[in-house]
Amino acid sequence: METTSPTPTHEVSADVGRKVDGYLLAAFPWYGLDEAFTGPRWLMQVGAAADGTVEHGATGHGQEPTIRVDTGKDEDRFAVVVTVASRPVRRSADGTGVLEATSVSTAAWLAGSGLLARTWPSHMDRSLRQDWLDQQTMLAWELADDLGGESWSELMLPVDGAPMPFHYRESEYGWVLAGSSGDGPGGVHIGAYGRGMSAYGLAFSVVKDISSYEG
Repeated sequence: METTSPTPTHEVSADVGRKVDGYLLAAFPWYGLDEAFTGPRWLMQVGAAADGTVEHGATGHGQEPTIRVDTGKDEDRFAVVVTVASRPVRRSADGTGVLEATSVSTAAWLAGSGLLARTWPSHMDRSLRQDWLDQQTMLAWELADDLGGESWSELMLPVDGAPMPFHYRESEYGWVLAGSSGDGPGGVHIGAYGRGMSAYGLAFSVVKDISSYEG
């Protein structure tokens, strides 16, 4: 089993400069839904290592989600695409440790935890949410480590026009999927999660101009 324990990254705050600035620092291409999607697009956050190297980030499509606290009547309709740099095992910036390699499981973990962060079961008391979130996040971690397990099915989706295999699962809170862009130069791992939009009709492509996702 490969581990998907989060590497030491931190979220780059949108309060410092423009939100897009963090995305522009990435040494890998960003992915989003292809041009067939004509709805709103927006930026979320990037995750960077201690030395400032951008490791992953997410682009949003559709209605920006809020934490869901109702019974789902007017359910959010969104899809978030997570791009994860393809990295081998490497030394940490300070030379004192080793950072784990990234993988499809990394993308699955980030997508699964991202969906949970925007979920709040309507029957739950506010005081219990953190316990629920901790429990469900650990479950998402375990599921991401077992992409060959029965909780996942295979879904073929276009990436830059070519069909690619993705691991896919559904829950009462939405869906999660994870795969890769391919083994060529600039290859990355792709995760996605959403609610209210079907995952079966999605197609991914390189974002040609990430600043187009700014509001």
